[in-house]
Amino acid sequence: MIKSKATKIGDWIVAFVCFLIILICLLPLLNVLARSLSSSEALIRNKVVLWPVGLNFDAYETVLGDSKYVWSLGWTAILTIICTILSVFMTTICAYPLIFDKLKGRSFINTFIILTMYFNAGTIPFYLLLKDINMLNKPAVLIVPGCLSVFNMIIMRSFFYSIPESLRESAEIDGASYIQILRKIYLPLSTPAIATIALFYAVGRWNGFSDALMYMNDRRFYPIQLLLYNILNNFTSVEVATKEGFSSPGLAETLKSATVMFATVPILLIYPWLQRYFISGVTLGAVKE
Repeated sequence: MIKSKATKIGDWIVAFVCFLIILICLLPLLNVLARSLSSSEALIRNKVVLWPVGLNFDAYETVLGDSKYVWSLGWTAILTIICTILSVFMTTICAYPLIFDKLKGRSFINTFIILTMYFNAGTIPFYLLLKDINMLNKPAVLIVPGCLSVFNMIIMRSFFYSIPESLRESAEIDGASYIQILRKIYLPLSTPAIATIALFYAVGRWNGFSDALMYMNDRRFYPIQLLLYNILNNFTSVEVATKEGFSSPGLAETLKSATVMFATVPILLIYPWLQRYFISGVTLGAVKE
């Protein structure tokens, strides 16, 4: 098909806008990477923009050689895996029954669940609740409260709705139970949706720190983002340098940048593995023939 001149101009405009968006997202990351690999003198003189000046790996050696950074990263990875598996399981078993017309009180349940998206008691009552059930300062406080997102549950329920009922009815005629129908029909057909929701949960847990900040005092269970938050906000450059055994503020700035990269790169590496499922999941249902 031959494109018209107006269509070609429109394609170039879209491509240019996409290029600008890529630059906006990529340049800050390149700047942090360059700062983490630059010398302290270059940072003090503000010579670093997008390319390392005085290339060195001292900051990364410090981060990788410090047990608290390595443990925090490992704990965050374990926490992310546990939360993602539990959240996907909870989302699936919550969404699946709601597609059955013969479920008693389905309309009330749907309404009640949706109301929780708009109304909540607030931070202080939630803190008091966690305190009353003796969950504060325990690893479970980082897992259980956020194990289900109503928004993701609605996405999963909508995806289940898109699967033809004839498949379910034929399985029921053959004597399949509800669990068997879910396991052998709905889950295999829902791979794009499950992968998309799993990515949402994983990124949210990996980047989360506010729950640990409010509910966790045991530093052994600080996720990497909270450790990074403390480094970037609770200390001055000189204090960080002294704490880490440095005497130059520039080295402390390099350490901060290296810590940011240390906490960012692992979750970035996951996306390419889920990209094809993610694209299918977010676009599914947008166009129907």
